[in-house]
This record gives sequence, C-alpha cells and structure tokens, in this order.
Amino acid sequence: MRRLFITGSGTGVGKTLVTCLLVRQLRAAGRAVRALKPVASGFDPAAVAGSDTGRLLAAMDEPFDAAAIGSVSPWRFGAPLSPDMAAAREGRRLDVGEIAGFCRYAGPAEGDAVVLVEGIGGAMVPLSDDETVLDWMAALGWPVLLVGGSYLGALSHTLCTLEAVRLRGLPLAGIVISESEDSPVPLDETAETIGRFAAGIPVIALPRIDTARPAAETAPHIARRLGLLDTESGVG
Repeated sequence: MRRLFITGSGTGVGKTLVTCLLVRQLRAAGRAVRALKPVASGFDPAAVAGSDTGRLLAAMDEPFDAAAIGSVSPWRFGAPLSPDMAAAREGRRLDVGEIAGFCRYAGPAEGDAVVLVEGIGGAMVPLSDDETVLDWMAALGWPVLLVGGSYLGALSHTLCTLEAVRLRGLPLAGIVISESEDSPVPLDETAETIGRFAAGIPVIALPRIDTARPAAETAPHIARRLGLLDTESGVG
C-alpha cells in the first residue's frame, strides 16, 4: 500500500485541488485509492458539496450521506478557525495519536492501493494546546507532498515549510506549486526558484485550472511524477 500526506504552506493554497487530481489520476489508471481529510473546520452540513470533504467524496464517486462524510472527515467543526480554536468552541479537543490511528486503518487493503491524507491549513497549524499538523505528520511518518502557492510571499512560506518538514526527518515526495490568482511572476519562475532549494525533490508547477472533472485530463500528471503508478517503487 502506498501512503502520502498532503500538507500546505498555508490555508487556501490548493491542497484539496491537488488531492482531488491525484484521486482522479489514480482511478483513471485503475488504482484503488482512498482520500481522507480527517480534520475539517468551517464545515456546514447543509453545504457538503462545496466543502473540502465533499470535493474528495465527489472525486471518489461516493455519496454525500452521513456515513460517507464521517468516513472521510470524522472530526468536523462548524467554526472556520484553526482546528484547536474550532474544537474549543464546541467543548472538544483533538488528539494527534487518535487522528493518526484513524489514518493508519482507514484505507483499502489492496496491495497497490493508495491512501491520501489531506491535512488542514498549513503544516504548523495548531491542532490542540501543544500539537500541530506537523506533529500529526511526524506521528504517521509517511512521505509528504507539500503544496505551495505563487502569490507574493509564497517563496518564504513554502521554503519555511520545507525546512520544518526536513527538520522532523520526514521524507518529501515532492512539491506542487499551485498557481495563485494574484501571482506577481510567471508560475514557472516560482517553481524554478523553489526547485533550487529542493535538493532533487520533484517540483511540479500546476497552472490555474477549472476544478471540474476534465481538469484531471489536462493538468500535469502529478501521480506519475510522484511515482504513484510505479509497480516496483514510489511513494510510501
């Protein structure tokens, strides 16, 4: 089984878009794949289709019923805040060990199956009083796919996240630079700059695309670039 944790340099950089693309590319290649977003804040049960959880379910062709929603995002909070704050508003507390345990056992059992776990916000977003998304990533120890943007300031945010992941000793599968709406320079220029600091890690430039299903056919083949379609080697 292949496993991959998708994190970001911040909020709104395209983690869910990249995860959905991976799901569709893997399914098109005949691979079993399970995508999870265990922790979701700002979740509105009346608007599931537009949520990150809903978009993952749609990519997997699964229904928007309670069982399916819970199987992808068991920790859901209404307030659009960091997970620790959103949980506190509801009198709850997140625990990294519990979340990591869910991730380990929630995927399909097939030998060549792929399990994708999408984090929440950026890698240093607090999950509790003393744990962050990075602690969650470290608890799993899975290869990490880092998603960054191309907005002004994205270089620093992405490189800081890259350094934090490296310092925890986590394997980096690749970096996707998802083009921001307000990019001050061409996307390839941002990706090239990140690549100079990535020490041989694949850096994939993802131009702005429609999030509709045909996007999987026209976008860069991220799954192939990461080795997820290889039979002998690859992520996880």
